[in-house]
Amino acid sequence: MTYAVRYYTKTGNTKKLAEAIAGELGVEALPISEPCSEAVDYLFLGNSYYAFNIDPEVRDFVASLDKSRVGKIVNFGSAAMLNSTWKKVKAEADKAGIPMDEKEFHCKGEFKAFHKGRPNEDDLKAAAEFARQYK
Repeated sequence: MTYAVRYYTKTGNTKKLAEAIAGELGVEALPISEPCSEAVDYLFLGNSYYAFNIDPEVRDFVASLDKSRVGKIVNFGSAAMLNSTWKKVKAEADKAGIPMDEKEFHCKGEFKAFHKGRPNEDDLKAAAEFARQYK
């Protein structure tokens, strides 16, 4: 299996998760400003809600993907208030013709006074454990 990890973050929370996942898979976690030009079985895509939607940069990144080079997108992220972005990312992946894995990883993320210290060590271990099932 081949893997890539890309993420979008404004607070650094999703970057922490991306690094835990990438470490488990033996690849480098890169921001979505780095194109995914390599052929991969699984593209782990980290993102979160911003103003009740995924960021336009995430939409643009998914639209830029070559469907012949990405087997599946695996969603992961953190958020202080809302939960899964899976449906929002899937809508973009559908437009790009790339399947989404049904499983995803999500945990709470620190934002202002909410969820101080999250993602914490337990969250990072859980993210790595989640990635392990793809090996």
